[in-house]
Amino acid sequence: MPAVRVLGTLLLMGSLAGFLGACGSSSRGGGGASTAQRGSYKIGSPYKIDGVTYTPQEEFNRTETGVASWYGPGFHGKSTANGESYDQSERTAAHRTLQMPAIVRVTNLDNGMTTVVRINDRGPFARSRIIDLSRTAAQELDIVRNGTARVRIDQLPAESRAVRDVAISGGGPAEQNAAVAQVASGQRTAPAAAPVQMAAAPPPQAVVVPPQPAPQMVWQTTQQPPSMETPVAYDGRGGGVTVASLAAGAAPAPAPTSALAGSGFYVQTGAFSTMENAERQRGAVRSYGASEVSQASAGGRDVWRVRLGPYSTADAAGIVADRLKRSGYGDARVVSE
Repeated sequence: MPAVRVLGTLLLMGSLAGFLGACGSSSRGGGGASTAQRGSYKIGSPYKIDGVTYTPQEEFNRTETGVASWYGPGFHGKSTANGESYDQSERTAAHRTLQMPAIVRVTNLDNGMTTVVRINDRGPFARSRIIDLSRTAAQELDIVRNGTARVRIDQLPAESRAVRDVAISGGGPAEQNAAVAQVASGQRTAPAAAPVQMAAAPPPQAVVVPPQPAPQMVWQTTQQPPSMETPVAYDGRGGGVTVASLAAGAAPAPAPTSALAGSGFYVQTGAFSTMENAERQRGAVRSYGASEVSQASAGGRDVWRVRLGPYSTADAAGIVADRLKRSGYGDARVVSE
């Protein structure tokens, strides 16, 4: 047992050392998440995605098992949910409800590899996924090639409290990473669990820490897609019908044959009544993958659909759909041909 405990300590220290390796990095390709940024502490209000309501809350001892995915080039340099610039080379991650920032250790249950990441974004919102990793973190767990892996996340309480205090004081990613290093090396005393000590102090885990006052976080939609000229609803198979047609009782037309070559899974980001609006959105989502505009007939009129793909599996398409939803394209969905 002592040997196991020592090994676990060494693994954690190794993960923290890797996590801190990027502290002194400068801007990379427009990301630069660790330079010249002020910090902010965000918990946030409840929000709804695909009919599911998520309630962010401050936690320090969260343990969770599920599927991890990762995001990279398509989101690099864009704003995260707490206002930082996403840098795929940093060790960061997105979680649906944890406060930002928070520190968690992620373990790949298939190969035992671990890494430590700082939560600075919201997501993922597909199936059983519980965390979305930066490219560097995903590489350290060896999940880039497969795209997903079954993992366990263990929040690091002392480190999470330390970055919370730094962020509340305005310290950015670099200062937060430095605080994690100090906690790991014993140079920084973990913040007290409560500001007032009771006469008969209860165990630390029994002390409730009230949420720190901070501006409420609204799930970021900094990359809003161009508004549709005519609102379009979906028939669940990739076809579209106008809201006006639905109101008139028109039945959805069968899904038309796509102009895209091949078959498989696609991510549809919108359907428009004019080619011009479709092309405008296609240009906006081009960085997320190969995109096309295809014409179809719905409710007795022509519509133009914007799609990315094809992808060989629904999971692969789902990862791209997640990215788009978090960028503000709330209508992004997986369709098949």
